[in-house]
Amino acid sequence: MKFFIDTANLKDIQEAVDLGVLDGVTTNPSLMAKEGIKGMDNVMAHYRQICELVDGDVSAEVIATEFSEMVREGEMLADLHPNIVVKVPMTRDGVKAIRYFSEKGIKTNCTLIFSAGQALLAAKAGATYVSPFVGRLDDIGHDGLQLVEQLVQIFSNYGYPTQVLAASVRHVPHLIQCAEIGADVVTCPLSVITGLLKHPLTDNGLATFLADHKKVNS
Repeated sequence: MKFFIDTANLKDIQEAVDLGVLDGVTTNPSLMAKEGIKGMDNVMAHYRQICELVDGDVSAEVIATEFSEMVREGEMLADLHPNIVVKVPMTRDGVKAIRYFSEKGIKTNCTLIFSAGQALLAAKAGATYVSPFVGRLDDIGHDGLQLVEQLVQIFSNYGYPTQVLAASVRHVPHLIQCAEIGADVVTCPLSVITGLLKHPLTDNGLATFLADHKKVNS
């Protein structure tokens, strides 16, 4: 399973790179705004900086909602760097744009997926990734992980090359369950990735080893 980090924070991205486990990055306008990145030129420059840090796919989201503008914006993003994946919303025009980009050889990530039907349309249109939002479904009383499991099964049934990218992953159990289900990719904050390092027995065991070492070498 690939690990993507869901952020526009360069420090967090670098820390994940240094850990040696990062496969890519996902971003969106909200994450850009959180980092104070404003204006098209600054946003584009920030995407280039992210691509220079990461040896993997970097999802950059279009703001447009109409097909022609999605195409224009998506092509501009794709021209920034070979690592760029154009992130497109799950709408009628979004599906049309995914087909267009697919035929042009431009990678896409269909975002805001909340049903198997939506994901199936995106896969049929040629999406590189589909992003079911696990946490947001959980928020409204639905089982987000069940959707991930459905998509893994459906794509396996028909041999779709589209990858299931589990998004809105908020904690370590989410990530582990996505791995058990067979998600191709999980995207999450740095805290979830580093959370995998932690276990109280590891901490206790290390403390014991160090204490014993100190005794025999004092």
